[in-house]
Amino acid sequence: MGKLLKYMTWRQWLYVLGVVFFVVVSVWCTLTMPDYMTKVTQLVETGGAVSEVWKYGGIMLACAVGDLCCAILVGLFTAQVASRFAASLRDNMYRKVVSFSMEEYSSFSTSSLLTRATNDVQQVTMVIGMGLQAFLKAPIIAVWAFVKILGKGQTWLMITGIAIVILICVIGSNLILVIPKFKKIQKLTDNLNRVARENLTGVRVVRAYNAEEYQSEKYDGANTALMKNHLFTGRIMAYLFPSIQAVMSGTSLAIYWAGAFIIQNTAGAGAKIAVFSELVTFMAYAVQIIMAFMMISMIFILLPRAMVSADRINQILDKETKIHDGSHAAEGESKGTVEFRDVAFSYPDAEEPVLSGISFEASKGDVVAFIGSTGSGKSTLVNLVPRFYDVTEGQVLVDGVDVKEYTQHDLREKIGYVSQKAILFKGTLASNVAYGADDGASPSEEKVKRAMEIAQGHDILAKTEQGIYQEVAQGGSNFSGGQKQRISIARAIYKNPEIFIFDDSFSALDYKTDKVLRATLKKETKDATTLIVAQRIGTVKDADQIIVLDEGKMVGKGKHADLLKDCEVYRQIAYSQLSEEELKNA
Repeated sequence: MGKLLKYMTWRQWLYVLGVVFFVVVSVWCTLTMPDYMTKVTQLVETGGAVSEVWKYGGIMLACAVGDLCCAILVGLFTAQVASRFAASLRDNMYRKVVSFSMEEYSSFSTSSLLTRATNDVQQVTMVIGMGLQAFLKAPIIAVWAFVKILGKGQTWLMITGIAIVILICVIGSNLILVIPKFKKIQKLTDNLNRVARENLTGVRVVRAYNAEEYQSEKYDGANTALMKNHLFTGRIMAYLFPSIQAVMSGTSLAIYWAGAFIIQNTAGAGAKIAVFSELVTFMAYAVQIIMAFMMISMIFILLPRAMVSADRINQILDKETKIHDGSHAAEGESKGTVEFRDVAFSYPDAEEPVLSGISFEASKGDVVAFIGSTGSGKSTLVNLVPRFYDVTEGQVLVDGVDVKEYTQHDLREKIGYVSQKAILFKGTLASNVAYGADDGASPSEEKVKRAMEIAQGHDILAKTEQGIYQEVAQGGSNFSGGQKQRISIARAIYKNPEIFIFDDSFSALDYKTDKVLRATLKKETKDATTLIVAQRIGTVKDADQIIVLDEGKMVGKGKHADLLKDCEVYRQIAYSQLSEEELKNA
């Protein structure tokens, strides 16, 4: 958990120093009052001057007010530290996650990342918030008070020592029982979030298959497992505070009982008064010592879970990213060219490479299509261009420069990417089409409309009176699959990049829209290189170069007519989709 403290800023450390200062002052005020209480007791018992009583009473009141003011300031400073540290942690985690490649993303589930950024951060900052007060205040009080009671009565001291040993045993036994359960709680929270997220995102499939009861049972199982862990820890903790209270009450009773015998066996009224005054003072300090242990016990209750959370946060912050920026923003001489030189790629821990021996070149203005059976490596291949993954062997060059030489920002500025799954963000149609292209500036209405028209989105623009300013729900749930794909394509067109990558981005379109869209795209993107991943022969047959993949290897390269003659894999795909007559007329 200490590793996380490096993310605290100098301003937060100043607040910590302020907390330390005011905690010490607060403890001094708290432990000074019993001394004056002794004097007041003696004055009352011996019939001392009332003015003296008022004097010491006033000092005690001043100490109490000082303690109150210090407590308020400590609370304010602690809130500043905890809140700002939580914000700092979340910010660092978010930036780290954003920097991950696809490989690092696969190490964590989405539900786990969300739990770590919310619940885990809350657990850590809760301990810091309480710990700044309890961890600082409790030891100071315990040691300071113990020093003050030394020599005030061996019997009372022995009683207090026994009480402290009992407290340590009670707290220790509780921790031994609950720490393993605390370690499980965060993982069970991850699982609960995962099940809930699956149910909500897949609600249409759940309802279509009448699987509501099945999903409810899955959720109930995850919820019950988490509940049982909380119940177990709750039951154990339910015994802790009453046990501490019982020890505190028993200690008070034992001290008073022993004090009564000591006073009874003491000769002389003055000596009895002195012993009684010491008894009152000792009792006040003994209570402070036990209260200090109670504060420490509260922290130890929260600490195990916070340590688990801190470890989970560190797993993200310490994760090494495998994709790093080049040394400078490289610029090649040839614009819009893409070249693969004997490229091979393997996923981590995979026994076989996903791609091997891939070599081809796409010049400016070329349309290069990739086709093959499911799992042949088409999407993986195009994902190597924007460096979502890095090649295992060989080189990928953009504009004649190895992609590893570029900064990731400059490389991706050259690329307009449309993913397999159309992703839309909550906002407006205009903000989605102009996403990331205008560096936060207001999108150009003319460019948005033109991009949508090229993407055959006329019906989408006419969907509501708001046109390009119509609302887009989270995930684009208020649009159909085909509409979301066309909006995603319009986003790439709006960017006007050197290289277009369409990763099976026409699959949700009907054949007519697909054909019209590709024809329009070819005219509008004639000065850009286009890489298309597709399953349909109709989508790829007009490409300048078609690359056929089978089990990660290139088994064909050329134009449609040539591949029909020379490539068995391409011929099988073609005849599985179109008749011989249709292929001749295509």
